[in-house]
Amino acid sequence: MGSDAGIVIAAWSGVLDQALEILWMQRLLRRAAAVGAEGEIPVAAVVLDGHGRAVGWGSNRREQDQQPLGHAELIALQQAARLRSDWRLNDCTLLVTLEPCPMCAGALVQARVGRVVFGATDAKRGALGGVLDLSQDPSAHHHMQVQAGVEAEACALQLGTWFKRRRQQQREQRCGKQAALAQEG
Repeated sequence: MGSDAGIVIAAWSGVLDQALEILWMQRLLRRAAAVGAEGEIPVAAVVLDGHGRAVGWGSNRREQDQQPLGHAELIALQQAARLRSDWRLNDCTLLVTLEPCPMCAGALVQARVGRVVFGATDAKRGALGGVLDLSQDPSAHHHMQVQAGVEAEACALQLGTWFKRRRQQQREQRCGKQAALAQEG
């Protein structure tokens, strides 16, 4: 994301206003599109510190790294913790294009992230209100603020289009293999 990494928000209050949330989410959508073109599920995340500085960027890398933990949120959290030399991210906000899964939501609780802002909800695996809500679960030792639905339509469209294209490619591959087997037989 290059030039976006040095952006500092003036008069940071610890909470983004709606215009800044949209701006950040649009940047994340551009990054997600780039990783989607590389074959990854198009999800991107950023961690902003208490002064509004980007301290951690992440995008899905499961396929590229053959790593089951290669989710955008986890990569961004790891980078932020390394940069800050502190795993406690109480004063930080994580923005992500898709509602975090249970693994990522659990990591957000463990990292004590202060606030999470996400775009598209995930009705199948969402763990910050979609299927379950780990941010408010009684077993959680930390409760974070959650803002859902920032640029939700654009985020959902990007993901839906990517999955539709992927299913089409998989059908074409299966048909091609079946045709090749039929010619051999």
